[in-house]
Formats: sequence, C-alpha cells, structure tokens
Amino acid sequence: MQNTALTKIHTALGAKMVPFAGYNMPVSYEGVNIEHETVRKSVGVFDVSHMGEFLITGPNALDLIQKVTSNDASKLVDGKAQYSYLPNDKGGIVDDLIVYRIADQKYLMVVNASNIKKDWDWISSHNTMNAEMRDLSDEYSLLAIQGPKAAAAMQSLTSVDLEAMKFYTFEVSDFAGIEDVIISATGYTGSGGFEIYCKNSEVEQIWNKVLEAGADYGIKPIGLAARDTLRLEMGYCLYGNDINDTTSPIEAGLGWVTKFSKDFINAEALAKEKEHGAERKLIGFELDERGIPRHDYDIVDGNGNSIGIVTSGTMSPSLGKGIGLGYVPSIFAKPGSKINIQVRKNAIPATVIKLPFYKG
Repeated sequence: MQNTALTKIHTALGAKMVPFAGYNMPVSYEGVNIEHETVRKSVGVFDVSHMGEFLITGPNALDLIQKVTSNDASKLVDGKAQYSYLPNDKGGIVDDLIVYRIADQKYLMVVNASNIKKDWDWISSHNTMNAEMRDLSDEYSLLAIQGPKAAAAMQSLTSVDLEAMKFYTFEVSDFAGIEDVIISATGYTGSGGFEIYCKNSEVEQIWNKVLEAGADYGIKPIGLAARDTLRLEMGYCLYGNDINDTTSPIEAGLGWVTKFSKDFINAEALAKEKEHGAERKLIGFELDERGIPRHDYDIVDGNGNSIGIVTSGTMSPSLGKGIGLGYVPSIFAKPGSKINIQVRKNAIPATVIKLPFYKG
C-alpha cells in the first residue's frame, strides 16, 4: 500500500483511512454529509495525490496525444486543459483523463490512479513516433481546493488573479510561497475551485498554508467519500464504475469529446456507432420513493424484467433523495421515462432525469 506525502497529516487529523487504487487514502474526516456541504457552500481541500501524471514532450508529442486520445488536442493553446479519454481498439475505454498544454511540444496527461501502469503501457505501445515520455506520478502531489469560496480563500497565496481564471485553464506560477506550481481551474465537484500540482517535497507547506488561508472561509479537509457524492450529483463518470474497458464512449455520453476531425485509435468503429445510434445509454435517475440505489443493483421495467444495471448510486446530500447512473436500452433513456431500481426485494420507482442532478 502506497502512501501520499500527506498520509501522516491525514492520520493526525483523525481521518478514516482506506485502501484506494493501491494507496492509503482518507475516505472521511468528520463525515460525508458535513464534508459534502462544506464544498457545496464554502471551500474544502482534498488530497488526490494518488492521480497519475505523464509528461509528453518533443516535436512528436502532439502526434502521440492525437493518436491515443479522443478529443482534438491541436485546439489547445498554452495554459488550456482538455477533458478526453483513451479509446481502446475493442470499442471500450482505457481511461478518461485531462490533457494540459504547458508549452509548444510540452503536454501533461493526468490519469486515474488505478490505471497508471495500464495507461502508461497502452500509450507507450502506440508511441511509434518516439515522443518523449516521463512518468511523474511518484514525484508529484495534487491538491483539489473546491467550492464557491475557493478563489477568495486562496487569493492571498498567489499573484495569479484566481477569480479571472476560466474553467479548464491553468497557470504555472507562485502558490503558497512555492514557485512553478500548476494552478488549474479544474475539479471533480461541480462547485468550482482549483487543482494544485506540486512536487512531493512542497505539498506539506502548501497544504498547511491552504488551511491557514482558508480558515476565515471555513475550509475543511475533505475525504474521498464526499468526492464521490459531489461528482455523482454532477453526473460525472467514475472510471471502473460508469466507464471501463468494455463500455462504449458513445453509450456513456462522451460523444462531445470524441472528435472525428482527426484520426485516432478505433475512430472508424466509433464513428459508425455514433452514426447508427447507441443501443443503450448511460442515464441519470432519481428515486421517486425512499431508498438508496447502489452499484450493481438491477434496473427493471414495469414487469420486473431486468433492463440494466446501476453503475453508481448514493443518497444525494444536496437533494435528500436517492440518485444514480446506469445503462439502459435507448428507449428508456429519455428524460421523464419511468424505470424501477431493485433495492433488495423492492422494485422502487425512479424517473430518468437530465444531468446534472445538482443544478447549483
């Protein structure tokens, strides 16, 4: 089990630690509902240093990224980031990721913790153009400072105008007394904020200064349990639950980051699938009655026939009702459609809704 550079701090703060993607990670401190509300209403800080970072450089860096990712990275300019995924050659998804253009011929790919080795091996196997690749995952830490008060709370720590930063832009600048930190206006919560990439040796200083600067704004450390409820309220996919090696990106609603203006792995097959229309779709649903949908629960029709499976589910802290994601045949996917979720012996009625669940 690997530790992040902040594991001792989390333990000292009384965090409940759990194994996650091979790392010892804080799942909660005070409790998921309190932490969730902190991020929705003010500001919280997550240690997500388990995520992977690959540096792709050299004259062929863009060619490699264009080949292995679905989105069009040629549209990126310095200081811009892009959500994308790595299609496999069988119609599924190797991983979803964010691509950052740091400079001409210099890109950072940020991948999921559980997929670091798999992604590295996959990208390397397609690096026929000899782009330069470095795995920085063990050298770098990542903090997510999330919530509507994040910019105001963190402004004293940097010369960058945080309020002026647009979503999916970033700057390499000073932060909390450290130079050359990546300050990225990205996140996985839907409540705004920033992600801070720094070296492992720098993260403790940054963590302490973040908590100090945010004290007047009610900042709290937040665990992975609240990260999951926050992302689910936004309808964001979690790799391993909602998307994986066998799920189609078209079915998963990732057509918006699938750009057929360029050639990439399995593009031809995905273009045909998009043209014909997906046979099933990833939907969001709300329970009409009390209950909590969970991963792998059956989705059934009015006659009790299984039509799909819940991929993610929880009791929404913001909405006070059971919500979830799951794949169903396209005829059941229209918002307003009625389905049922098999919660133990009870088929609980639910309604398909247009994502996100949380409207802010």
